[in-house]
Amino acid sequence: MPALHPSILALLILAAYGGPAADPPTVDQIIARHAAARGGYEKLRAVHSIIYRGTYRENGAVMPHAAMALMRPYYKLVGDPEHPDPDFAEGYDGSAWEYYAPPGVVLRTVGAASAAGRHATRIAGPLIDYADAGSSVTLAGVEQIDGRKAYRLVVRMQDGFEQEELIDAATWLLIGQRKAAPIHAFGRSVASEERFGDYRAVDGILFAFSDREVEVATGKVLNEMQWTSITLNRDLDARAFSPPAFIRTPLQQLLEQLYEERGDVLSVMWTYRDFRRAHPDVDTEAGVEFIGYQMLKMSDHRAAVELLRANAAEHPRAAAAAFALGRAYAAAGDVPHARAELERALTIDPRLERAAKALKALP
Repeated sequence: MPALHPSILALLILAAYGGPAADPPTVDQIIARHAAARGGYEKLRAVHSIIYRGTYRENGAVMPHAAMALMRPYYKLVGDPEHPDPDFAEGYDGSAWEYYAPPGVVLRTVGAASAAGRHATRIAGPLIDYADAGSSVTLAGVEQIDGRKAYRLVVRMQDGFEQEELIDAATWLLIGQRKAAPIHAFGRSVASEERFGDYRAVDGILFAFSDREVEVATGKVLNEMQWTSITLNRDLDARAFSPPAFIRTPLQQLLEQLYEERGDVLSVMWTYRDFRRAHPDVDTEAGVEFIGYQMLKMSDHRAAVELLRANAAEHPRAAAAAFALGRAYAAAGDVPHARAELERALTIDPRLERAAKALKALP
């Protein structure tokens, strides 16, 4: 059989495969189809508040009454605004915050903790009206997700953080999200992928009711969420998204002051010593260990080490104080001192498992 002319061969290939490949849609076309698939821009923009309620699972622990709420323009609450948790809450009301009781303190966070709070405050997600949020979006390619073609959109937020949104090319719904961020207070950034499914209509808008996050490198399931209800446009008070208001005890006031001064070691130690002289009968050991840990989470290592060193000196027979100081040294990269304090903690209390685990984790 004689060889076919290249132009004839090209025509045969085009006929077999339905013609030349179409240009991929633009970013804005993909987002417009995504918005239409969910219910349309008009409906999405009309939502002013959302309350999610369901079951959360992580590392074998199950929270059957988990909740999260969002409200325009930027409010977020990890908790239920209509049924507040008296022991713990965190949110974003213009800045990220955490509340812990006991000891009963409010902390305004920075760094990775703050970023985790502010990166997911958009009611319709990071793609809808992305420019209004100060973000940019680029199309990074097309890939197969569980045998389904998906567009990979990279969202770059105003603080430089990037995450990928995977949009199903057939349904135009969000089926996955990828990002790299620390999972634990002192942990390295972990690349993870969330998978979304079980889409259901709520007041004419499609929402994913299931969410599973896995570590990309190992496939380990990090957490799972199954929403049982999603409530839209509840009339919520903005104060529900801020920390609880209460009258501080002298110790609670001290702990918040130390945390606020954490970038200035001299101020931290002056405040601590003034309080110890003025209130010698107040037990500060556990509270100082707690606030030192919170300083470490914000990467204020110097202040945490100095404060916890003074605490350990005041409580030389307290294994918890030695452990807290050892953990601070470890976070600061001072392995020899960390090892010495963790070993001292185990000498005081050989059953202190967290000290044993921390000692084993040292390089």
